This record gives sequence, structure tokens and C-alpha cells, in this order.
Amino acid sequence: MKIVVLTGSPQKHGSSNLLAEQFIKGAKEAGNSVTVIDAAHCNVKPCTGCIRCGYGGPCAQKDDMGSEKDAMRGIKAEILGADMLVFVTPLYYYGMSAQLKTVIDRFCAFNGDIQQKRMRSALIAAAWNADSWTFEALTAHYQTLVKYLNFRDCGMILGKGCGTPAMTARSRYMADAYELGKSLKNQ
Repeated sequence: MKIVVLTGSPQKHGSSNLLAEQFIKGAKEAGNSVTVIDAAHCNVKPCTGCIRCGYGGPCAQKDDMGSEKDAMRGIKAEILGADMLVFVTPLYYYGMSAQLKTVIDRFCAFNGDIQQKRMRSALIAAAWNADSWTFEALTAHYQTLVKYLNFRDCGMILGKGCGTPAMTARSRYMADAYELGKSLKNQ
């Protein structure tokens, strides 16, 4: 199975990326191919809502999402070539990072293609907070994406109390992320 991991943390060695590394390790050990797209450091412009794409592409903007002239390159091509998308984000004001959200907003130009694939998906997130309600808004948003894009949810790793990489490294969420990746059998 080809898995694309979309990381959204501006901190390359932050808590959410530590969890992603464990997921990737497990997924590779299970025989899967994994590609990481660092959404936080890509050149992806926000969707302008111009609707020139007609919700089916091509997008009017030219950046790292790819272009219709070169369909074998870019984030769009990686996503459409995948069997699974994994969304990785730190929790920022109870939602995903703006960097990850910017990439997801650009799905607008190829929603139909994503919906038809019936891809698998997962969510990995880290938060300083450890309150019971910490991830409510993020999980609601993720579950809406799952429903709208016809994903098959494979799970969520919600790292409460993972405010620093050291806190995360000592948490049970490292093993949980590894086990989620390991549970995905290559198809």
C-alpha cells in the first residue's frame, strides 16, 4: 500500500513529527511504501475561492500542488497516487495547523478524484493540553473530511500532554503511533 503522510508542523522536530516518525516506522515494517510531504515547508498558496477549477481542476495557481502540464509531479500527483492519507498536525487553537489546512483547502480542485478513490486515512496530532475535550474540534473536522472525501478511517493518535518533544518521547503515544502504522497490512 502506498501511504502519503502530510505533516503540518512548522517545527521539523516537534511532537507531532515525532509521532509521525513512529507511525512511518511501523508502516514500513508492515511492508508499506511511505512518502512524507512536509506541508508546513512547501510552497502552497491558500485557495482563493475563485472556482476557476470548477471543483475538478486544474487549479489556477501554480505552486507545489502541481500543475496540469506536469501531472507526474507535485503534491496533487502524490495524493492521487496514494492508497492512504495520514494527516499529522500539532494542535493550534484546537484545530489543525494553518499550513496543513492550506494544503487541504486546495483539495477543492480535485475533490472528485479523491472521493472516487475511497482512500484510507488516519489522523495524528499532538497537544500541550491534556483536558478531556482537547481534541473535540479537531476530531470533528477530521471526521467531516472522512465523510466528505469518502475516506475509510484507520484510526487517530491524539497525543494529549505532548507539549514538548521530550514529553512526547516519554508518552504512550509513541508506541500507539508505531502500532497504528504496523497494523496497516500492505495490499
